[in-house]
Amino acid sequence: MRMDGQDESSNVEDVRGMSGGGGGFGFGGRGIGLGGVVVALVAGWIFGVNPLTLLGLMGSGGGGGQVVQQQGPAPAPPRNDAEARFVSRILRSTEVVWTDILRASGRTYQPPRLVLFSGSWPTACGQGDAAMGPFYCPNDQKVYIDLRFYDTLERKLGAPGQFAQAYVIAHEVGHHVQNQLGIMQRVDALRSRGGEAQANALSVRVELQADCFAGVWANRSQKEQGWRLDPGDIETALNAAAQIGDDTLQRKSRGTVVPETFTHGTSAQRVGWFKRGVEGGSVERCNTFEGRDL
Repeated sequence: MRMDGQDESSNVEDVRGMSGGGGGFGFGGRGIGLGGVVVALVAGWIFGVNPLTLLGLMGSGGGGGQVVQQQGPAPAPPRNDAEARFVSRILRSTEVVWTDILRASGRTYQPPRLVLFSGSWPTACGQGDAAMGPFYCPNDQKVYIDLRFYDTLERKLGAPGQFAQAYVIAHEVGHHVQNQLGIMQRVDALRSRGGEAQANALSVRVELQADCFAGVWANRSQKEQGWRLDPGDIETALNAAAQIGDDTLQRKSRGTVVPETFTHGTSAQRVGWFKRGVEGGSVERCNTFEGRDL
């Protein structure tokens, strides 16, 4: 993808190299996004933890731990950091797209801040860990990412390319949009009244809608901001979506698939909803909560 010359966001904080304290997999509040994927994979490979169990925990937001508030915004990343500048351009493009979309419906978009961290870092949802992968914390309305995740995306998940990296950011911002629209709050109310199976099913719909929102960003941003995709870029994002489907991850980690434990959706569902957003460019086409079939 070609984003040279695109504006950069002023909402990026760089806490890499700072001491975040804590560590491990504790996560007090409810972070949401792609993070459960990497928890499952890393813990399964390194610590011998059942990835199926961890995927369920991340989907439901379980776990104790102290909620920590960060004191004020951190510095911006250095100007000579190419990776940080890339994610800053992606974030800025999401700000433009979602500001326009929400304005058209009479709303004001409040963009999230994106925090670059390494290792672990305290968030308003608890102690974030690089092993969680990228995640969105609704309590402080920030997206968190350790940029080394992109190595995992390419080498472990088989999803290389800048557009696959951009999809990751756009997906997490999609969760922020859900928060802004009140979707998360309504889902949380439903989850509190149901059992584990219903909570998992709702998590799937939340994740698939964020995938669709990422597709809407790709459609609108490319047309309105003038950057262009290279041949094969869409395929890299579709491949990224496919590689992090619950069925694919469960099949790789344990050889069997247990649909009732899904929290993110199948590979086909993730690809399908991302494509739906890309092809339609419309939020109205991203209603994963309507109808029984996904």
